[in-house]
Amino acid sequence: MEDDEELKRIREMKLRQMMEKMRETGRRGKIALNKPIVVTDATFNEVISGHPLVVIDCWAPWCGPCQMVAPILEELARDYAGKIIFGKLNVDENPITAMQFQVMSIPTLLVFKYGKLVDRVVGAMPRQKLELQITRYL
Repeated sequence: MEDDEELKRIREMKLRQMMEKMRETGRRGKIALNKPIVVTDATFNEVISGHPLVVIDCWAPWCGPCQMVAPILEELARDYAGKIIFGKLNVDENPITAMQFQVMSIPTLLVFKYGKLVDRVVGAMPRQKLELQITRYL
């Protein structure tokens, strides 16, 4: 159990360092993350407030539809690097954020524009439909 907590603390510290580096890079030029980042209760506000457009995937490892959406989000993160930040929030490990945004079903994608929730997409869907839901906020 202690090892899990230590790994969690290290992950959060590394994410904070990465976010700070991205902010510094963002001041000089475009931020380009080409894959989803892990988001936790501790880093959630920092992630959504640090970027113009952020999509948070609320998921769990046991969720079949979540597993179907994951590769689509990987592709979208690659295709929209520098325009959209994608994050993954495991709802089992991060219940505070899930409760705050009343996530009742997974997968749920929370779309934030300048730190404000602008959309919520619930359930698995094909890439084309998901992409239209998200990119209309660019």
